[in-house]
Amino acid sequence: MDVGPGDRVAISLTVNGVQRDVEVETRRLLSDALRHDLGLTGTHVGCEHGVCGCCTVLVDDRPVRSCLMFAVQAAGHEVKTVEGLAGPDGELSPLQQAFKEHHGLQCGFCTPGFLMLASTFYERAGEMSDKEIREALGGQLCRCTGYVGIVNAVRAAGKSA
Repeated sequence: MDVGPGDRVAISLTVNGVQRDVEVETRRLLSDALRHDLGLTGTHVGCEHGVCGCCTVLVDDRPVRSCLMFAVQAAGHEVKTVEGLAGPDGELSPLQQAFKEHHGLQCGFCTPGFLMLASTFYERAGEMSDKEIREALGGQLCRCTGYVGIVNAVRAAGKSA
């Protein structure tokens, strides 16, 4: 089957544990499909070049810049967004709670990307140095916090895990 840039295709993917079917243009970015087609607006789009990390989601448990991935590439895969971190009753995850308690956010725009990346390693962050946590969070940009609250939140979440 030949498919061009403006053509639409049906894809199926699992998002936050729920199988989702959506029809997207072949050039549709995963970030746009999540936000506009599936209504999951927690994934933010900042730079649209993969530099800031605001759009970070997990694909098969690995962090991915969703502004650099086509939605069709996610077909058949497991995608986790920031909406998938909280419990079914809306209870904050330990990582989200730590961000709240340790001032790991200010404007909150970058927070979903930090949460998604940190969710891949925070359980061992209790034993990590500040430098190691900062390196693990490398590539995520925040213009408000200076990163101290974020590092403290990730470490605190790790100690409570």
